[in-house]
Amino acid sequence: MTEQQQWTIAATEQPPEWFIHEVKQHTPASRGIYAAQLLWQRGIKDHQQLTAFINHKAYQPASPFEFGQEMHLAIARLQQAYNIKEKIAIWGDFDADGITATSVLWDGLGQFFKQNTQLIYYIPNRLKESHGLNNQGIDNLVKQGCKLIVTCDTGSTNIEEIIYAKQLDIDVIVTDHHTLPAERPPVVAIINPHYLPREHQLFNLSGVAVAYKLVEALYQSLPNIARDPLEDLLDLVAVGLIADLVQLSGDCRYLAQMGIQRLQADFRQPAAARRRPGVGRLLELCQKSGDRPTDISFGLGPRINAVSRIQGDASFCVELLTSRDAKRCNELAEVTELANTRRKSLQKDVQAQVAQKLTQLDLSTTSVIVLEDAQWPAGVLGLVAGQVAQETGRPTILLSTEGAGGDGGDEEGGISPSSPPLARGSARSVNSVDLYQLVKDQAHLLHRFGGHPFAAGLSLLVENIPLFTAAINQQLRQSLGSTTLTPTVQADLTVTVADLGKELFLELKLLEPCGMGNPVPKLLIQNCWFENSWHRNQQDWQGKKVQYIKTEFDIRDDSSRSAFPGIWWGHYKDELPIGRCDCIAELDYNTFKKRYEIRLIAVRPSVNSALNTRNSALILDWRNFSTPDSPSATLTESPLSTPPLLLEDCPTNWDDLRAWLRRCLTISSSQQLAIAWSKPNLQPPNQIWLTLVGIAKYLSRTNQLVTRVQLLDKIGITDQTLLVGIKALKYLGFTVKLQDRYLQITWYPSDSAENLAQAAVERFLAAVREEQFQRQYFAEVPLSTIVAIASSDNYMGTNF
Repeated sequence: MTEQQQWTIAATEQPPEWFIHEVKQHTPASRGIYAAQLLWQRGIKDHQQLTAFINHKAYQPASPFEFGQEMHLAIARLQQAYNIKEKIAIWGDFDADGITATSVLWDGLGQFFKQNTQLIYYIPNRLKESHGLNNQGIDNLVKQGCKLIVTCDTGSTNIEEIIYAKQLDIDVIVTDHHTLPAERPPVVAIINPHYLPREHQLFNLSGVAVAYKLVEALYQSLPNIARDPLEDLLDLVAVGLIADLVQLSGDCRYLAQMGIQRLQADFRQPAAARRRPGVGRLLELCQKSGDRPTDISFGLGPRINAVSRIQGDASFCVELLTSRDAKRCNELAEVTELANTRRKSLQKDVQAQVAQKLTQLDLSTTSVIVLEDAQWPAGVLGLVAGQVAQETGRPTILLSTEGAGGDGGDEEGGISPSSPPLARGSARSVNSVDLYQLVKDQAHLLHRFGGHPFAAGLSLLVENIPLFTAAINQQLRQSLGSTTLTPTVQADLTVTVADLGKELFLELKLLEPCGMGNPVPKLLIQNCWFENSWHRNQQDWQGKKVQYIKTEFDIRDDSSRSAFPGIWWGHYKDELPIGRCDCIAELDYNTFKKRYEIRLIAVRPSVNSALNTRNSALILDWRNFSTPDSPSATLTESPLSTPPLLLEDCPTNWDDLRAWLRRCLTISSSQQLAIAWSKPNLQPPNQIWLTLVGIAKYLSRTNQLVTRVQLLDKIGITDQTLLVGIKALKYLGFTVKLQDRYLQITWYPSDSAENLAQAAVERFLAAVREEQFQRQYFAEVPLSTIVAIASSDNYMGTNF
């Protein structure tokens, strides 16, 4: 079971007046107080830091040659290939960082080497090969006459494969940002920012940013050759940087700022004039405009990642990002969008299965969650593992035991097809646990693994899973000591509903682009409540429903008469608490709806919630009494002066009752609900069936129409049970058609199989019996039970 989420508020330190004044210069339409507080909290505390952070023009980026000798070696080898016209292969990766890195090298090196003849690229298949170099792929490049491989976003730990390539007379240049090997691999050059000091402004570069630095160095070393400006690559760099798990500081932030500007500028062009029509079409499909970092993190990034998760082969994504053929790009963008639709459905299915397995775990004795299943598609395991890690506060490893041979964990290398059956999967970390080191220490039980402290991929023999699970749990328990792992969410600022809107949005926008080390500001809103909530499945670009839910709502508090819109991804409206609550949310601008809105992150009942206030009799029990005639009679039972809402129809499930409670408590924190239904006078189910058949025959004979409400009133059953009855009628030869708001029933006696008709009637009778049982239950259930259920954690949405 998931544990109660711990909420924390960031330690606040009031910035000095001079700093608030300086921040306000960058956001004249607002007071600047909130932005100043956040910047001060995050270590921006002097004029020079502030200016460089907010204005990229004031930032001095690092030279690509700060990578030292390794960059010089790489450029020398590329110059040699240029001079003697050698064939080069870009070996990329299939996630968003790897795809954009491959695209940067394809466009960048393509200025010096003729594409498709001197320059080719290779993207491993996620579901067959996984990350990294592999011998089979190298053999394929040998057949094509390649003499140099340039990796991007991969390769640092592929020692055996690099040696194999060398034996086949192929040189390798590695550009990567993943964990370094113990010793330098036998390559021409390895450009990896982890060789630099941790405080270096290049240290946090992602794979695409490292690839860009290589191209930048080549532009400087071979001037006057490239036709397109280097800056044309920056939009791709921004996509990869923001989509990947890297800290957006130093050059990362600078490149992301520059890239978002290029992305937005290109999207503003007419579709036929866009430099990257594929990117433009993707933005249109996800209803984004490219001007926000969230357009990448929630739009472009997931769609690029979805292709390999669903199809395995993501090679065409490079064409999607780099081709100038608008018609071809539109086709590829739509294939990508459909892959993302399928990814959402698969992710939801796996998430539900994982949730079920979690109920069988005792989290009090579990430090690392390790779950396996033969049916789980490997492509979405990393996404679900990340969700589970956030919800439980524990590193999570999900393994698929489907199939044999090959492995496809998110961050590890491929294997040969002759390998034995393996479990393969993905791991995600939380609470600053170094996942890579944790997995690496169990290397003797693994087939392969790779990644970084926050995410890893691995494969191992199925028979080793119990040993691996026990060992990795013991290891983390020992390292934690008395520390308890708890799911946490931290709010940065406390605001009211009146604060929400354009002014606050523009102020917080100063911190963008956000990412690790500079997260999107999370806002705590206390003693609020929700109205007009509704949920629906998303739709894809073709208008078809996607099995991925979202809830929309209005939020209110006592600070304003106006409500403010919001959205909660992956949740149903019934998960919103009844009455007053506290929530943590992010403020955003919806470019499609052209409105400011909050994105709900976490919610829980307020300590001042009406249902939790013991002194208020919020639910009045008037069952089995005549409806009181005198208003004064109602007030003798209540300390409140507002007349109660009256519920006279006996419910048949808790959801019906909760809907009334929600209506009651969102109108006013002092509104009462009077439950005033009487003990039901129940007819035998067989008699109800005969009544329904008799009505149907009469309506057929007289050609009269009837409304659904009239039928329900006459028979005394619910909508759901009536639907079962209508299905049973069809087996007896009745046809029921909807005309406007009316039902038309006709009867043509049927020779339908008697056993099928009888089974349908039995289903109706069972539905009636169940409904009557529920009515009887709600007529007698104690008031204390109703209050307890309404106030319970499961209902109040605190599934933390």
